[in-house]
Amino acid sequence: MADGLRSADYRRDSLRRTILPKTLFIDSTPDIDRVWKQVHGATDIPIVVGMGPVPEEEVPGRVEGYDTVINDATYFSESTLRRCTGLKHIVFLGTGAASFVDLAAAERLGIKVSTIGGYGDTTVAEHAMGLVFAAARHIATMHVIVRGGGWRPMQGMELKGKTLGVVGLGGIGREMARIAQGVGLKVIAYNRSPVPGASVPMVTIDELLAQSDIVSLHLALNDATRGFLDRAKLEKTRPGVLIVNTARAGIVDEPTLVDLLRLGRIGHYATDVFGKEPTPPDEPLLELDNATLTAHAGYNTPEAAMTMYRRAIDLAAKG
Repeated sequence: MADGLRSADYRRDSLRRTILPKTLFIDSTPDIDRVWKQVHGATDIPIVVGMGPVPEEEVPGRVEGYDTVINDATYFSESTLRRCTGLKHIVFLGTGAASFVDLAAAERLGIKVSTIGGYGDTTVAEHAMGLVFAAARHIATMHVIVRGGGWRPMQGMELKGKTLGVVGLGGIGREMARIAQGVGLKVIAYNRSPVPGASVPMVTIDELLAQSDIVSLHLALNDATRGFLDRAKLEKTRPGVLIVNTARAGIVDEPTLVDLLRLGRIGHYATDVFGKEPTPPDEPLLELDNATLTAHAGYNTPEAAMTMYRRAIDLAAKG
């Protein structure tokens, strides 16, 4: 079909007209689909599955006829939401819906947005720790050099005894602290609200930035945290600091970050998240040797995915 929908598996023609909510998973991927088929059962509501990515200008046409949309990484700006006249509910696969959906506009238009938290705390923290290792030992950089026929043994950072600052001590942040302590890192943390009984020392954000050899970001993106790591804060970090981001790109002032990476003031930036996904050709981070980049896959293990998709199906069924 022209719109890329897999209709046979979900009996679209016979069921969409009689069963509510009419639900579309707008932008599955082959990796997602392999797990999705294991989770979505015969007794669940019928869900039509479309394959992504979906250009924003095509979203209203894809959504037409559905009142509920499960969304992995499709952009719903205010103008797009206004054109989705029958849409009542967006179920976002994850917690960072603000990066893909204009939440204020959705609220004004009466469109409910549901998110899914806690499904992959360990999985995301493990990915973040992997980025710490990659940044500390220049693993991705040397990989590219060796694959290209070159040879450059690069001096890295031994992690044992270094200080890791965890920014945001929620579920993922707590898992990151646990894993990091096992590696031999000294862990300190900052959280925007008090954390009773925290397992690591809590400090102010300025103290964390001044003391940390590595900073790992685990804040949710909202109006209060957008641009949280601005120029003033970034300039308070230790020279050569490693920054890891498995949260959201919008938490960091990217132009300042890129400037400081180019100067070597920030030693390395390892990120799983970007302002625009997939990354456009003019993404400045693509040009930097001291940046390690992954494709927003921190959550993406079968264990975490099965939990998330199960919750998404249940949320869609509730309408």
